Amino acid sequence: MKRIFTLLTASVIFIGLQAQKAEPSDGYPIGQVQFTQVKVNPEGFWGQRLKASREVTIPLAFSKCEETGRYVNFERAAHPCDTFTVSGYSFDDTDVYKTIEGASYLMQTYPDKKLDNYIDSILVIVAAAQEPDGYLYTARTQNPKHPHEWAGTKRWEKVEELSHEFYNLGHLLEAAVAHYRATGKRNFLDIAIKYADCINKEIGPKGGQQIKVPGHQIAEMGLAKLYLATGNKKYLDLAKFFLDYRGKTSMKDEYNQTHKPVLEQDEAVGHAVRAAYMYSGMADVAALTGNQSYIQAIDRIWENIVGKKYYITGGIGATNMGEAFGQNYELPNSTAYCETCAAIGNVYMNYRLFLLHGESKYYDVLERTLYNGVLSGVSLDGGRFFYPNPLESHGQHERKAWFGCACCPSNISRFIPSVPGYVYAQKDRDIYVNLFMPNTATFQIEGKNIVLEQQTEYPWNGDIALNVKENKAGKFTLKIRIPGWVRNAPVPSDLYSYTDGKNPHYSITVNGQEIQQNTLDKGYVNIHNLKKKDIVRVHFDMEPRTVKAHEKVAADKGRIAIERGPLVYCAEWPDNNFNILGTIVNEKADIELIQKPDLLYGIKELCTDAQILNYDANGKIVSSPVKLTLIPYYAWAHRGKGNMMVWLIQDINKALIK
Repeated sequence: MKRIFTLLTASVIFIGLQAQKAEPSDGYPIGQVQFTQVKVNPEGFWGQRLKASREVTIPLAFSKCEETGRYVNFERAAHPCDTFTVSGYSFDDTDVYKTIEGASYLMQTYPDKKLDNYIDSILVIVAAAQEPDGYLYTARTQNPKHPHEWAGTKRWEKVEELSHEFYNLGHLLEAAVAHYRATGKRNFLDIAIKYADCINKEIGPKGGQQIKVPGHQIAEMGLAKLYLATGNKKYLDLAKFFLDYRGKTSMKDEYNQTHKPVLEQDEAVGHAVRAAYMYSGMADVAALTGNQSYIQAIDRIWENIVGKKYYITGGIGATNMGEAFGQNYELPNSTAYCETCAAIGNVYMNYRLFLLHGESKYYDVLERTLYNGVLSGVSLDGGRFFYPNPLESHGQHERKAWFGCACCPSNISRFIPSVPGYVYAQKDRDIYVNLFMPNTATFQIEGKNIVLEQQTEYPWNGDIALNVKENKAGKFTLKIRIPGWVRNAPVPSDLYSYTDGKNPHYSITVNGQEIQQNTLDKGYVNIHNLKKKDIVRVHFDMEPRTVKAHEKVAADKGRIAIERGPLVYCAEWPDNNFNILGTIVNEKADIELIQKPDLLYGIKELCTDAQILNYDANGKIVSSPVKLTLIPYYAWAHRGKGNMMVWLIQDINKALIK
């Protein structure tokens, strides 16, 4: 039966909200503002990307799950057979779960009966594949006598290595909770609970249980969400067990962060996605249990990442060997891995650290990663993807519609629809404005509404208007983040610094009267006593800036990067009819801003003077002046394969002469 469908953009029916019940608090000092409270304007920068996700990315992911046999795996698992050859990856089930998660987010803002029924039809197949005791892992169950080569001969045998049984659980839980909150139906949640209960019965520190931890983390985050959805503390206890016993089992390997107990770790090592998911899970468990030791460990690791292992594009994971972090200051460009999933994990981690600490520096990292490291991973039309996101290409990179290992496309499917939930946060009567995009948002203080309307063309300019459309709650404080890039700090460390000597400014007015604030409150300007119809206008100077890397970053010596606002720029071959790999940017470069409304869904180019080195007829090196054109990094590789560079040459010895 064909299950491919076209998402309806119009509302068809109202999908019920989650069943009304008391649920435990997530424990974070600062509260999340759910994406359903934030209605992003369809015509803005993010409106276009949400539309592409809704109309292209998620339908494509569902169609690929069918085309590549993801559903067939569940159908076979419902009728095991000794003759089935189990192929693919042991975590292929998660592509189905992640796509349902993203679709569930969509249904909360774009109710769609056809989509709802389609997901239900998939869940019938998933439920049929579940064993009576709750075990759900098609890589084994399709052919129990000859399971997937990564699965081991029995349950959990290789869960710390390659089986991904607990990894599958994590994505199952995240998707099931999202579906439950979107529809109020328990058909997916009950499947997830049964599998969690199966693992909770067999895994743990009690007599008769096996002591195992996930080889690939994310179950910790999923179990925390399941605890919040059900109120059953055993799921939180299992998440904490997975963390507390890491580094204490027979598996001890930097690759999956089992080289030492989590509380002793102080450097980001190993597989970058696994690491970011683990740090996010530690933050969730710390918030729910009050464990300060977890927080101290994450803080140490965060300092290591942003100070020594963070790309200017917001990516993490320097090497394709293990999709892993490199050594301190090891940040190669053409071989940079910067997996799309790792960028998403970095957003998760920094968001949680903000909720714990309330400091804008975490959003400085989050914003850079979001606009560059994440968005580069999906094409502007939503239909083609990158797995790695290098900072230099010699024409070997090309976006693809799917991968055999499809973790990145399906992760994009679940992440992009949730972006509106990162715009604001709230603590009592404090409302944080963390990201800037046109939207209307509704907040509640003591059960009474405050409605804010945000108008802006960000990231193309630094002007933002915040209109108090409704205030029935009385006094509240609006906390506006002042980005690091406007405070002369590209990142909250000395890993990168500006080289142009510019000193940008920002200003804030309320009803035309400028607000004077000499010091910031953890990176925020606080505005008090706003009333209905008050208008707050924010201006950030948004100029092109030149950036250098720390002297210990060998790959970037003699080079600069150029950025404007939150966007990192790159030079790409279609805009420059000369060898950009041999182009030298002037040391004191004037940079021109050029409007390109019809290029790459509408961008602003940058153009600067440079020199190109070549050999003349006599074999002598000669230089010729050229105009070097740059586009936002997220938009590269949309016009065919060719050269691309983020870190531009200033040292003549770095130039590749043809």
